[in-house]
Amino acid sequence: MSRIGVKPIALPAGVEVTVSDKNLVTVKGPKGELSQQVSNLIKVEVEEGTVRFSRSKDAREDRSQHGLARTLVNNMIVGVTEGFKKKLILNGVGYRAEKKGNKLVMNLGFSHPVEMEDPEGIKTEVPDALTVVVEGIDKALVGNYAAIIRDWRRPEPYKGKGIRYEDEVIRRKEGKTGAKA
Repeated sequence: MSRIGVKPIALPAGVEVTVSDKNLVTVKGPKGELSQQVSNLIKVEVEEGTVRFSRSKDAREDRSQHGLARTLVNNMIVGVTEGFKKKLILNGVGYRAEKKGNKLVMNLGFSHPVEMEDPEGIKTEVPDALTVVVEGIDKALVGNYAAIIRDWRRPEPYKGKGIRYEDEVIRRKEGKTGAKA
């Protein structure tokens, strides 16, 4: 039995969940609207302020889809009420970021600045020159865009230079030592 899939989701005030006949779950809330196609193996029921998930068979594929469906819908509900946020830290000499309109401009040690336009549904903020905050209602889009930004300069293990997540711990390596004769 799925431990996650059997837990009902309590709907917060101002959130509306609808399920179409083809298992398309739509969540509307104060921050926006999200839709997700749920597997036909899972039955989604909305009743009296809760969303419940059940499966008809106990086959392996049904079990794997059970917890996944609940987690996806829960992420949509959290997204339309609170939103998701990823914070990136730039660490390196001369590394800095700034916002120009809807473009994120970063100097990362290349011969040219890196310009990235915010995708639909994603908003970036630069509270200071060394911090970039990626916000949105779709958890997958926020995480993906933060990963794309981080890929421009991943943190290296010797000096720790690069773009890292706020809560990321970089395992440091010891550098070369002088040769003794």
